[in-house]
Amino acid sequence: MKKSVFTGTLVAASVVAGFAAAGTLDDVKAAGELKCGVSTGLVGFAAADANGVYHGFDVAVCRAVAAAVLGDGDKVKFVPTTGKTRFTALASGEVDMLARNTTWTFSRDVDLKFEFIGVNYYDGQGFMVPKALGVSSAKDLDGATVCIQTGTTTELNLADYFRSNNISYEPVPIETNAEGQAQYLSGACDVYTTDASGLAATRATFEKPDDHVVLPEIISKEPLGPLVRHGDNQWGDIVRWTLNALITAEELGITSANIASMSGAAGKNPEVNRLLGTEGDLGGMLGLDKQWAMRAIAQSGNYGEIFDSNIGEGSPVGIARGLNASWTDGGLIYSAPFR
Repeated sequence: MKKSVFTGTLVAASVVAGFAAAGTLDDVKAAGELKCGVSTGLVGFAAADANGVYHGFDVAVCRAVAAAVLGDGDKVKFVPTTGKTRFTALASGEVDMLARNTTWTFSRDVDLKFEFIGVNYYDGQGFMVPKALGVSSAKDLDGATVCIQTGTTTELNLADYFRSNNISYEPVPIETNAEGQAQYLSGACDVYTTDASGLAATRATFEKPDDHVVLPEIISKEPLGPLVRHGDNQWGDIVRWTLNALITAEELGITSANIASMSGAAGKNPEVNRLLGTEGDLGGMLGLDKQWAMRAIAQSGNYGEIFDSNIGEGSPVGIARGLNASWTDGGLIYSAPFR
């Protein structure tokens, strides 16, 4: 679930990095849809239902941007991408943005010439094993076979961890989460490793999830977030401040249930007024109208609502907010101010 750092992908992305990024807003408006790169299927984050309709934590970000820009969160073309194909899809213009549980790293930001517009999920790499294996720590995995997605930083983190702990492993290469799940459940590997959020999402789909445990070790920092191409500051600002609008809405108590009443007339809180367009014209600075943020928030709710409904403790994925709580509750989720 992390990004490719292999030479082939670096070269492919670099060759098309100069693709006409400037004017993405105009391109999206002309097409009448937002092309959003997502995962090939990760329950809770991005997955299509039986009718082909996409749902999930990352999907909600795409829909919020479409609502802000096009006035309709359903005007999104979701483009499934793998760890190997996602960057070429963005660099070439096949997609307008990626919202695909993607880790913000130096090389992806600088060398691949992408712009990460923020962090919507603070994560770290973990390990899942069958409970029957009787393992309680990743340090007990000497000689284990490990299912690992190719073209990802997961491979590098895994090699570093096992080397530093003087233990060995045998990699079992996989292309997608679905393949990894199948291989793991069939016994082709003893261990499945990826972002801890991905492990929780994968485990939630198992017929007997309690037969599998996620080990306590988290071996890396994985700040996940949406990204766009370098070179189009206006489009980067739109995606960045749409995410910030979702985060700020939670801070200010703006929800999908009360947003209509809160936007009906200017209230006492100036930041609420600015965010919802009843005071000033922040939208005009982005090339959008005054109600852009109101539409983005109304689409799927504020950041907390999106988290809770898709991956929170009350959902099948069952993830606690933890680091992803609002800064007002001791977490790391924080937005620059709207002023």
